[in-house]
Amino acid sequence: MQDNTPRPDVEPAEPDVGEGKVETVPRPGGELLGDGSPRNPDPITDLDQRRREAGVTEQLPFGPLGRPLGRFHPFSIGFTGALGVIVAWLLFEALQSAKHVLLLIIVALFLAVGLNPAVERLVRVGVSRGKSVGVVFLGVLLFFTAFGWALVPPIVTEVSHFAKEIPGYITQLQNNRTIAEFDAKYKLLEKAQQKLLEADFQTSVADWTLNIGKGALSAIFNTFTVLILMLYFLASLPQIKMFFYRFTPRSRRARVALLGDEILDQIGNYVGGIFTVATISGISAYIFLVITGVPYAAALALIVALTGLIPMVGATIGGAVVTLVGFLTGVPEGIACAVFFVLYQQVENYLVSPRIMKRSVDVQPTVTIVAALVGGALMGVIGALLAIPTAAAIALIVREVVLPRQDAR
Repeated sequence: MQDNTPRPDVEPAEPDVGEGKVETVPRPGGELLGDGSPRNPDPITDLDQRRREAGVTEQLPFGPLGRPLGRFHPFSIGFTGALGVIVAWLLFEALQSAKHVLLLIIVALFLAVGLNPAVERLVRVGVSRGKSVGVVFLGVLLFFTAFGWALVPPIVTEVSHFAKEIPGYITQLQNNRTIAEFDAKYKLLEKAQQKLLEADFQTSVADWTLNIGKGALSAIFNTFTVLILMLYFLASLPQIKMFFYRFTPRSRRARVALLGDEILDQIGNYVGGIFTVATISGISAYIFLVITGVPYAAALALIVALTGLIPMVGATIGGAVVTLVGFLTGVPEGIACAVFFVLYQQVENYLVSPRIMKRSVDVQPTVTIVAALVGGALMGVIGALLAIPTAAAIALIVREVVLPRQDAR
């Protein structure tokens, strides 16, 4: 029988790596000591070893590297806030860069919503929506064509006439006794001729002319862009409405659709109302200018109609332009124009506009004035035009949603 009792004087054999035994390898912290422990123990393994030796078996709610950062940790709050500020600033810069394009889109959508009632009337008569959109768009194109035909030729004619008459005007100034005395004393004509011959002045005139040309081309391009966008919006307005209505919950979708359609009707009625008021002012101005014999009656009447679209101050601007042209024609014509537009302004403010706009939007006069002032300060003429229907939409939401909820509490 073989004795398997271990003998103390026999050294144990070294483990054979080749027979599948595991070789003791030092940890990355350093070499092994004589008892097999690492010279530089790993802090994680050393912590676990000490916990086992101490008899601690429960697990900590966090790892050995420390407690994880929660949502309300100061660092998390600060990092999230800083990231939000950066994203908000980038969005603001993007909106500033695309401000011009966004303004064109807003104007086109506003016009499409304003012309939609005319399309709906044609659809109710029996015309398909596509043909109705085509008819309304053709009417808009005819309006802009008539405006260009009435305004551009007189401007070109007057500029050419003024260029031809400049030598005669200079001769009249030289023959004028008062002007001659001032010229002899202060050398006005000589200084003016020297100023005209300066290279800086000629460069400034060339730059001014170039800027006018660029402005005219930009206006034409913007008008063409707005018309094309308006056509697309007008043709697909029902689909656009349904797309945005689907973002609301199904249980409230019908209510939201009713309020949305009512807001769009308010905008359409407002656009129709201001166009009606502007048309009446243009026709009245045309009849008066034809009677008094002021030249370019059609062009001046179109200017009055277009400026009449501007809330509160539009009619005054148009009247001032026509009165100036009247005084250039003759003093009696200028006085007659001033008297006519002052009287017509009163009639429009107290008789025409209240009756038409009362059927268009249900907004208090004070709210209308405040909205127009704020919109004009923020976005100029476009802001003044958009402010009143926006105020009407907000008033509708307050009246139909906010106040009933407050009354139900």
